[in-house]
Amino acid sequence: MRLFHNILFCCCLGFLSFSLPKKESLEKFDFIVAKDGSGNFTTIQSAIEACKSFPDQRIRIFIKNGTYHEKVFIPSWNTQISLIGESKDSTIISYNDYFKKINKGRNSTFYTATLLVQGNDFYAENLTIENTAGPVGQAIALAVEADRCSFENCKVLGNQDTLYVAGEHTRQYFFNCYIEGTTDFIFGEATVLFEKCLIKCKVDSYITAASTPENVSYGFVFKNCEIKADSGVHNVYLGRPWRKYAKTVFINCKMGGFINPKGWSNWNQTENYKTVFYAEYNSASKRTNNEERVSWSHQLTEAQAEEYNVKNIFSGLKNWDPINENNL
Repeated sequence: MRLFHNILFCCCLGFLSFSLPKKESLEKFDFIVAKDGSGNFTTIQSAIEACKSFPDQRIRIFIKNGTYHEKVFIPSWNTQISLIGESKDSTIISYNDYFKKINKGRNSTFYTATLLVQGNDFYAENLTIENTAGPVGQAIALAVEADRCSFENCKVLGNQDTLYVAGEHTRQYFFNCYIEGTTDFIFGEATVLFEKCLIKCKVDSYITAASTPENVSYGFVFKNCEIKADSGVHNVYLGRPWRKYAKTVFINCKMGGFINPKGWSNWNQTENYKTVFYAEYNSASKRTNNEERVSWSHQLTEAQAEEYNVKNIFSGLKNWDPINENNL
């Protein structure tokens, strides 16, 4: 019996040492946030407010497991911030603002975000960011209004307008993330690459609502992603144009039979379809039939699909390579 207890103790000790960050590994972080008071701060926002404005090097904040019921704001002067959670499923930033709750005679959709990022060069990993308001209209979980922002192994949860990606010449990257929602749950004007992400549709509606500016070459690009849906969902469109010149492309993405054969929808029968660029390459779905797609969408050739790479998508005044950038 004693031998059994010793073995059990060693196994538990090994599990804990694997699951919890070692003391020396935490030394690379500038601040630690913990609800139980074992860190430098008990709230994420207080850690942000302690950060230097316009730092000359990255500021790393480690967030221990827990549900942080707060609205978090990364101002434009807090650049090069990294938020690293202890685990994706157990490090949760949660709030429940929505349009009708905070409306005061103005368009308040953009005030509802649980996490609002306006500081360039932001990086997040191992986090759940959620808006728990439910199906009550516009309620943003994550709003990104900055350039060169990356999200890795994160969950973004909500319903209508879950993820707002904004900024006329801003570039953002989502890798191995889970994003769910209902109506137009990925929307905005930024140039965004979603790579190896799982996109979950909760109702019959529209996944994207891009508002790509006219002078921008790329809008939303989904590569090697999987599109899933809740049971009972049978009629989902890949996107509809929030504004003229919207651009959205799906490349090598696996799609369920719930995707409408037309693929794309016009916004209230406006003439936006005349200026949009909606395209696919190698969409994998039992219900996919290229001949049934709307006439104003495109099927890319292999050569055209290869043009949608990190170098081309994220080129600009300052070329950006989020894959090889050392955020940690």
